Amino acid sequence: MDIFSKISRFFRGAGPPGDKAEENGSALPVKRAKYGVWLKFMVTFFILIAALLTIMNIYPMTASRDLVFESKQSSLQNRASVLSSSLAALDTLTVEGVNQVMELLDVIPLDRIIITDDSGRILYDTSIVDSGVGRFALFPEISRALSGSVVFYSKYSDGAFMSRAAAPVTPGGRIIGAVYLYEYDSKQAELIAGIQSNMRSISLSVGALALFLILLFTRALTMRITELVRAMRIVRDGNYDYLLKTKGADEITELGDEFNDMTKRLRNTENLRRRFVSDASHELKTPLASIRLLSDSIAHSEQMSVDTMREFVSDIGTEAERLQRTTEKLLTLTRIDDGALAAKSKVNMKDVAERTLRMLSPLAGERNISLYLNTEKDCFISIYEDDLYRIVFNLIENAIKYNTENGSVTVCISAEDRVAVMTVEDTGVGIPEEDIPHIFSRFYRVDQSRSVEAGGSGLGLSIVRDAAGLYGGSVQVVPGRSRGAEFKVIFPVYDENEDTENENLS
Repeated sequence: MDIFSKISRFFRGAGPPGDKAEENGSALPVKRAKYGVWLKFMVTFFILIAALLTIMNIYPMTASRDLVFESKQSSLQNRASVLSSSLAALDTLTVEGVNQVMELLDVIPLDRIIITDDSGRILYDTSIVDSGVGRFALFPEISRALSGSVVFYSKYSDGAFMSRAAAPVTPGGRIIGAVYLYEYDSKQAELIAGIQSNMRSISLSVGALALFLILLFTRALTMRITELVRAMRIVRDGNYDYLLKTKGADEITELGDEFNDMTKRLRNTENLRRRFVSDASHELKTPLASIRLLSDSIAHSEQMSVDTMREFVSDIGTEAERLQRTTEKLLTLTRIDDGALAAKSKVNMKDVAERTLRMLSPLAGERNISLYLNTEKDCFISIYEDDLYRIVFNLIENAIKYNTENGSVTVCISAEDRVAVMTVEDTGVGIPEEDIPHIFSRFYRVDQSRSVEAGGSGLGLSIVRDAAGLYGGSVQVVPGRSRGAEFKVIFPVYDENEDTENENLS
């Protein structure tokens, strides 16, 4: 493994190659990202800091040089203008005349001053090394000045500012010569170079400190992200008891809290799933065992009377019907869990309630249970009619099965504040307060023995709650006004605009 890979693994919070996340004795292989988040942060911040430091080094130097150039231009052009104005007093420029004017002027010393006549012949030159008096000046600046232009040129090279300026001598509008000034300034260049060197040193120090802080920041950040990823893998492998230890008040802490909440929900869902599988298996096993026992008794009995055999066959049929009811309810719950909304239509709750009461009247008659329907007018809701029938059927059937002898079941339907309300009240023994939070759980029974006798599977109220929720409704249970229990189902009333919107969409 190369050095870069080792550094990469360190800042990802990784251990040696081939390491595994150990949690509750289970070894979990930890996948490694090819490019870690820390590397992306490092590269991003490094580019930003490098760009910032580059700007800090380039812009001040460039601005300083521009200021020096402007200063040089103003200074040299002013001097050239002064010399040109002074020499303009002469009608013709000669060596003697120019020397006399220059002796009278208090000219600030420059590296070189050249004055030429209108033909470009040098009349005055301050250069000690290479005086050009008597020769022609071949500088382009002088040529342009003799053509009537004021010229300035400056550049920074080899640690110095080299500046040139030229101006024509024009008495009365005639060009009789030109003035040429040259300055070689290394002092200001050294000053700027010193500032640039200091800025470079400061930039390197700031860059090193910033890089160190970035390393610490990315290390701390990626460790928390790595821990979160590790926790996800632990939970993914089925350990729903694992929770992250979160601290702080930033987005990663919020993400950790959401992860813990999700883990708790997964744990509850898994517990419910296991309980559902166990309860469903038990619920299906009981009638199957009864059928098996009864069929074995018939098969192995050689002298069973016809009446006894009919009784056994009748019992087998009863258990088969019970098994069928449980299976149908499980299939109904599966459809509801999948959110499979059937085609909704305008349904009158009163009509469904009346049909359900007629269907259940034989069952009520067997126990002398009186059935009542109280409704003032039609009450329409938007729902799949078969689902509403299942809701009403389960509530009324439970009210009959778990009622007392000679009791009654009262169904009331009304519309209140844009909602449709149906209540089913019985005169049974009621529901213990401690059982009320659990009665909508699947396979939950308040009284196991009494539920088995009544043929209940513990799925009816689950179907009622889930089916109502599928259409925006809700179910509530409260103690009855006299005794027994009262179930209240609430739906949004039918909205004429809903059909209009559906037609427009279609």
